[in-house]
Amino acid sequence: MATFRSTISIILVFIFCFHTICSNAHAEETVNPYTEREALYHKMETITNVPWYYLAAVDSYERGLRKARRDRADADGFISIYYAKEDWVGPLNPNQDDESPDTISLFEGIGLDGNGDGKALLTDDEDVLYTLARYLESYGLTEEDFRIALWHFYQREQSVNIVAGHAKVYQHYQTLDLHKHAFVMPLHHNYSYRSTWGDRRGWGGRRIHEGTDIFANYQVPIQSSSYGIVETIGWNPYGGWRVGIRDLDNIYHYYAHLSGFEKGIEKGTIIEAGQLIGYCGSSGYGKPGTQGKFPPHLHYGMYRDNGITEWSFDPFPSLKQWERAAKQAKK
Repeated sequence: MATFRSTISIILVFIFCFHTICSNAHAEETVNPYTEREALYHKMETITNVPWYYLAAVDSYERGLRKARRDRADADGFISIYYAKEDWVGPLNPNQDDESPDTISLFEGIGLDGNGDGKALLTDDEDVLYTLARYLESYGLTEEDFRIALWHFYQREQSVNIVAGHAKVYQHYQTLDLHKHAFVMPLHHNYSYRSTWGDRRGWGGRRIHEGTDIFANYQVPIQSSSYGIVETIGWNPYGGWRVGIRDLDNIYHYYAHLSGFEKGIEKGTIIEAGQLIGYCGSSGYGKPGTQGKFPPHLHYGMYRDNGITEWSFDPFPSLKQWERAAKQAKK
């Protein structure tokens, strides 16, 4: 009888543990990072009066940097803002693992206690976000104040422009869930493409092809693959009439050889995925207005920013993924 009872107890413990593990795993799967982050941004806005979309913009930019740089690991929590440990606790602080706001301040560290638990932790989302919010607040709350604070933070004009662009997009849509994508042409048009990234190009000097060519007829509509903001628009000797859109992952999307732009598209225009931005053409390889030196097609490129420089990467896998998703959505 004792053996039977022991066996039953073991089975019950196993069932309980299994149920707990499954419940926790399910809870982790159902956590919405956008909801969690937005709650943190709004909490800090209430405490500091810094607009939530300023905080979201910096955090989004920093998340993109973590993806682009090998010297930064992915964030452990929901907030991706990066501070070096020596800056957080103070460069002359003998305790580089210091958690006390008082001694951190004494050694001119920047770390602050954002949730009132008496600790300033680099691993605490609220502490990190509060530290950023207080920094931005010290410069003022206008857009110009924001840009000045960003300049002192990053010491790079392009970083300032990217973060300020993110802020405008978040302010416009009033949500964080802006990472959906669309294929760059309507599926009912005839088009063809293959992987051409890295192929040799000769016009204007020896160089590699930094994108994918999608061949289609003149005037086929070109759609934005992402949410973002128009960073560049106009004539480029290589790309002809082109549009450059920066998304919220810091990726620059380059649409070239257009025959023209959709009405209302200009520098600073806020764009959503699938929005019409221009029309397929054969412009480029010469002075403004040059057309017809090659068959009509869209040159589509993607460039990643790492806070120091920017480089191209092969957009073909992304195009295929977005095309498959678009076809699946039509079924």
